[in-house]
Amino acid sequence: MLNAPFVLSFTLLLTAPLLFLFSPRSLPPKRLLISLPNKIDDASLFRRAILSSVQPRQHVSRLGTTYAKPKIAFLFLTNTDLHFAPLWEKFFDARKYRQRDLYNIYVHAYPKSNVKSPGGVFENRFIAAKKTERSSPTLISAARRLLATAILDDPLNSYFALVSQTCIPLHSFRYMYQTLFQRPTESTRVSTRLSFIEVLSEEPQLWDRYIARGENVMLPEIPFDKFRVGSQFFILTRAHSLMVVKDRKLWKKFRLPCLNVDTCYPEEHYFPTLLSMKDPKRVSKHTLTRVNWTGSVDGHPHTYHPPDVSPELIQTLRVSNSTFSYFFARKFSPDCLPALMEMADGVIFRD
Repeated sequence: MLNAPFVLSFTLLLTAPLLFLFSPRSLPPKRLLISLPNKIDDASLFRRAILSSVQPRQHVSRLGTTYAKPKIAFLFLTNTDLHFAPLWEKFFDARKYRQRDLYNIYVHAYPKSNVKSPGGVFENRFIAAKKTERSSPTLISAARRLLATAILDDPLNSYFALVSQTCIPLHSFRYMYQTLFQRPTESTRVSTRLSFIEVLSEEPQLWDRYIARGENVMLPEIPFDKFRVGSQFFILTRAHSLMVVKDRKLWKKFRLPCLNVDTCYPEEHYFPTLLSMKDPKRVSKHTLTRVNWTGSVDGHPHTYHPPDVSPELIQTLRVSNSTFSYFFARKFSPDCLPALMEMADGVIFRD
């Protein structure tokens, strides 16, 4: 008769291959974590950006200090080629000399995607990038990296607009610039400028998103009543961009791995939570990037295809619930480019 230890060992030997075969399907999918070298690189970049804000560089002419106009920093976060580069070329219109002095462009491209520079206004605008993955803190790191680079690069960068490769502009650059900087109620003084970021506190899955890393993991820094969600695409003031770069307290929580990846979208949680906790009065709580979540699939918003593109669509996408019209819209398939270019001058950039 076989003894108990032998039976147990034999059973484990037989079941080991089955465990190896089926366990990956029962475990939650892994998410890309932030490596130590990346943390060190980012910490160095953030430190330099913070120090540069203490003693900002000034533009000097032969007659003394020249106070040039503030600029908008456009932060492109992508893992594919910039399919809509020709449309963005029209938006920026580098031929307009004065307009060229009002913006800067920065592109963070996933290193392994072999994104090619489309040239033009995007030439030499790619920054040192790291790996990114959807629904992981790496997307937060990429956005922070873009913000820090733009802060360090030009002290005149005053607004920081994060967009994706599937975003298109809904207005001309001139319209956007005048709206942000020349509205007397909100934009004439630096101290009264608002950041435009979606901040939601009553989403149906809010609790599930909050406990995605564990029920008490976010405490004590982030109690549930302070937790917020929103779109990952924003337009931040320089003050708020510095706030993001300086943050360590909340970041150490949001960079933790998720136990439930189905409800964990750090890039949609970190920025609205941080800004609503630190400076809620200067946050508009509205995004200026239009997204259609009707019929979303696997957490992705509705994608527009060529048959959808029309002047009526552009007019519809501009309409917002806030006092500002939407500036951008997503998500458009790359093959929409010809239809968008056809009506660029007559519709999109005719404000």
